[in-house]
Amino acid sequence: MEVRIAGVVRESVVDGPGIRLVIFAQGCPHRCPDCHNPETHDPDGGKLETVDNLLEMVKSTLLIKGVTFSGGEPFYQAKAFAALGERIKALGKGYDIVTYTGYIFEELLALSEINEDYYRLLQVTDLLVDGPFIREEKDLSLAFRGSRNQRLIDVSKSLQAGKAVLIS
Repeated sequence: MEVRIAGVVRESVVDGPGIRLVIFAQGCPHRCPDCHNPETHDPDGGKLETVDNLLEMVKSTLLIKGVTFSGGEPFYQAKAFAALGERIKALGKGYDIVTYTGYIFEELLALSEINEDYYRLLQVTDLLVDGPFIREEKDLSLAFRGSRNQRLIDVSKSLQAGKAVLIS
């Protein structure tokens, strides 16, 4: 299976807790004004990469706590990112997965009723950073997000509760 990516950063400390490997999805329907990664918007940009190759990158990167799916919009390619997330979890290394999305959690729950791959991607995600970047809400003092409307969500607890459970 292939996934279209904008790139990979092997060791990041700003895209979730701990040292992380970050995979930037290519393609985003949200096109937020002042987006941090506008080069990821074009769904035909970036490059194709196999899930197998990305998994090998994860396995060969030492000292990481987990993997972050950023963007672009990972849910734009939910099937491939869900498959990659399932394979990362199957490694048994205890890696956590952070997923950034311009959707809000409640939208993703509704969309997952139409597309099971959205739900699969939610299931492998430990921490969801949801919501579009909003220029007027910009706040550089926030951990792992750019604007005050964006939430840090414990996905496992949220799926059990059927509503967003925030991490403070």
